[in-house]
Amino acid sequence: MKNKLILFLATNAGLGYAPVASGTFGTLMGIALFYLTADLAPIAFALFWLALLLLSFWCSQRAGEIFAVSDDGRIVIDELAGYMTTVAFLPFSWTAAIAAFLLFRLFDIFKPWPACWFDRQVKNGVGVVMDDVVAGVYAALCLRGVLWLLA
Repeated sequence: MKNKLILFLATNAGLGYAPVASGTFGTLMGIALFYLTADLAPIAFALFWLALLLLSFWCSQRAGEIFAVSDDGRIVIDELAGYMTTVAFLPFSWTAAIAAFLLFRLFDIFKPWPACWFDRQVKNGVGVVMDDVVAGVYAALCLRGVLWLLA
């Protein structure tokens, strides 16, 4: 039962089992979570994000052990952590949600340094998640610029 819960969380309720582009499908969960958390006070969001980060480290590590591959494509909770990094402290809007989705996926795919270092060198739950968090930071910076230009 514990392994089923770990895999449920690590695959973002099964989105990671998509036959193609599992990371893209896994990121979709982020839009719903952004909608649900956007009204949180900054300290509450920060605590939520920290809890998600720690849960992601643990689930990614355990799911990697279950799948016998440290960064198995079905593990997409890391995309959730990265997307939530991208939208941290922003009010929800469909413009922000979709732009964040596109920017996060772009940076997650291309993995600019140090995301690529985590991806290649740290083969555990922390490495699996941190390359996405770094991509989320890059995407967050770009997103704020895009939103500023659109305002």
